[in-house]
Amino acid sequence: MRSSALPDHEYGAFYANYIKALDDTHLTEELEISLHDFIRFVQDIPMDKFDYRYAEGKWTIKDIILHLTDAERIFSYRALRIARGDKTPLPGFEENRYVDAANANARTIQDLLSELSTVRHGTLALFKSFSEEQLKSMGVASDNEISVRAIGFIITGHTKHHQRIFRERYL
Repeated sequence: MRSSALPDHEYGAFYANYIKALDDTHLTEELEISLHDFIRFVQDIPMDKFDYRYAEGKWTIKDIILHLTDAERIFSYRALRIARGDKTPLPGFEENRYVDAANANARTIQDLLSELSTVRHGTLALFKSFSEEQLKSMGVASDNEISVRAIGFIITGHTKHHQRIFRERYL
């Protein structure tokens, strides 16, 4: 499935910017390509920028990379539950609490990128395992109707969103 063919009713309005950040991409191809693009991009960032905050209370680049990893784990878990027919509404998560508790700035950038890569490979394997019917499955997460395939595009769009934020506010 291509991102341009994803109907708006398969995800909440909050996620529209993530979906729109994608070119007309294929789901599993984008999951794979966007990881490599992101890692190459981050590896070109000067070392002194990884702990930089552009304003008081804002996250560092390290915080954001671990945020991407945590969010992807949560989104993949949601996709798995919905694809397996679980109709239990899934709660949201408080991203600021996760970042505060994660202690990303005590870790190396290579360690953070390695963890993100490991998680993405698991996500990619999961999404490749889904049938077309499972990808179209709908559930409720964060009080919004959402499809499994929309979750996959949200994962990649979320990464692109933060990559754009890096360019605009950190570099």
